[in-house]
Amino acid sequence: MSADRDPTGRFKRAAGRFASGVTVVATRNGRHLYGITCSSFQSLSLDPLLVTVSVNAASPFLAEVRASGHFAVSVLASDQQRVSRYFATPGRGRARDRFPGVPTEVVQTGSPVVGGCLSWFDAALHALLPGGDHQILIGEVVAAGGRDGEPLLYWAGGYHRLRART
Repeated sequence: MSADRDPTGRFKRAAGRFASGVTVVATRNGRHLYGITCSSFQSLSLDPLLVTVSVNAASPFLAEVRASGHFAVSVLASDQQRVSRYFATPGRGRARDRFPGVPTEVVQTGSPVVGGCLSWFDAALHALLPGGDHQILIGEVVAAGGRDGEPLLYWAGGYHRLRART
């Protein structure tokens, strides 16, 4: 191991070597929808059923979730790179009534779930915690589901798919 004069850069490179699934986290506040691409998602607890997502503290998405009190996490399938890029583009995540070109459905809380996703979690806001330059949303899952398929993965700065076992 060598000393690095750029600890932030080293951290980013090291963290980028951890493969993660890709999700869209979305909420509805009245007729207003807001969604973001997020790779910082995980299950937290079975009793109660809790999930977490980390969101940049400067994101306007946080105010929308505080106001609505709920959010949904859609785990994207391997063929949904376009959906991920859509919600990762600044300004595109806000919409009225529906997201153009992205089918969604409402399950229980009113938050939109991306159509065709691999799995989903519909959650009521349980807690919001500080996490450095991010905020950690903890959601209590009120409904969840999924289908068979392959996940969309993000690793080393790009999208990837699982390789079939030989």
